[in-house]
Amino acid sequence: MVPQGLPYLKSALKESIVRRGKEINGGSVEDDFIDVEGDLESTDKKGKGKGKARGPAPGIQPAITWVETVLGLKDKFDAVWEASFQKDREVESAINGAFSSFINMNEKCSEFISLFIDDHLKRGLKGKNETEVDDILDKTITVFRFIAEKDVFEKYYKGHLAKRLLYSRSVSDDAERGMLAKLKVECGIQFTQKMEGMFNDMRISADTTRAYLDHVSKTTAPEIELSVIVMTSNAWPMTHSPSSCILPSVMSKATKSFEQFYFSRHSGRRLTWQYSLGNADVIVQFKARSHELNVSTFGLVILLLFENLGDGDFLSYQDIKDAAEIEEVELKRQLQSLACAKWKVLKKHPSGRDINLDDTFSFNDGFSCPMKKVKIGLISSKVENKAERKETRDRIDEERKHQMEACIVRIMKNRKHMTHNDLINEVTAQLTSKFHPEPLTIKKRIEQLIEREYLERCEDRKSYNYLA
Repeated sequence: MVPQGLPYLKSALKESIVRRGKEINGGSVEDDFIDVEGDLESTDKKGKGKGKARGPAPGIQPAITWVETVLGLKDKFDAVWEASFQKDREVESAINGAFSSFINMNEKCSEFISLFIDDHLKRGLKGKNETEVDDILDKTITVFRFIAEKDVFEKYYKGHLAKRLLYSRSVSDDAERGMLAKLKVECGIQFTQKMEGMFNDMRISADTTRAYLDHVSKTTAPEIELSVIVMTSNAWPMTHSPSSCILPSVMSKATKSFEQFYFSRHSGRRLTWQYSLGNADVIVQFKARSHELNVSTFGLVILLLFENLGDGDFLSYQDIKDAAEIEEVELKRQLQSLACAKWKVLKKHPSGRDINLDDTFSFNDGFSCPMKKVKIGLISSKVENKAERKETRDRIDEERKHQMEACIVRIMKNRKHMTHNDLINEVTAQLTSKFHPEPLTIKKRIEQLIEREYLERCEDRKSYNYLA
């Protein structure tokens, strides 16, 4: 045995893994991926599904490919480690270090891993038994461990989880909770606290909706049957400003009916309706037959504007905007989905892919589709583009400032007096599980706290006191 052989082998292994990893990262350089969400499964008159199993949406394929390739590379080097190095711990550490190095070179790694989990929890676990599901979730955790910025992953995962819960897209509640349990083991209860709050809100909302429907069945039920999810404002990763929209009277009466019921049970609370997150099932009569359409809440508002129009009547873009008062970017997105996508419930004049200010729209009474139920999918970006990623990064950087300041205050409140180096080391140790703060960034937060008189610098200029 050559005494110096192992260090050379470890170095060669690391170089080989990092080189291969950089090649994998190079295959995921595209920035913008757009996809139209797929249709609901078709249903015949007897209610039997005719839909086929769908693969991953085109927009998230780069994320799926990247994670699967990384997992394949990890399996390959794990086999080498086991067969050729008899599970030597030093070699294992070198291999893991190399994987951590190239994975964190990819600025999209956190988003890609969250999208990979999202795809499996929505689609990829169908037909698999409990052991197979657990194996898939364990593999995703393997890659998750290598992420340095776990708070970035948390941001994406909360957003994807919220959509799965709100739109009932998970194939298994048990798998969702299993994934949450694994994340809790890896990162602690604080990491998953808000996610567990989402599940709790879903459970309470189901009970509330049942109680509301029971209540209106004994009084005067509105024309629209509501199913409402009441989200605790600090648990969900959504904006909590009211959605800009004027509801038709039939929808407005239904929301007011629920509000009266809810406030009779909960005094001192406030409800802010998030129409942009809602969806509706509506039966629409066309010439050939009626169809049950699943549209967004905004989509329903727009469709109802055409309800009493005569044959051949038109509404201009400005007419729709004035009547609905939906924000322009959202309105164009909704009209694209209704008039320009696969299922054209509205006709756009002139025809084309883009929505322009001088366009007019009419009801497509000649609409036909072999399916009884049709989902009018919204155009949505699956992988963030550069502008969206910068916006996400700015929000995360702002949150990190507050986390660092809270950590500094918490440490100083407990210790009362600390040297500069000890404080930097303690803050770094406590925050490393979420991200790796730079010493210079921590120093800036200390300076801010001194200015706001939470701390004071001692005469030696090398230590701080906590100001109670």
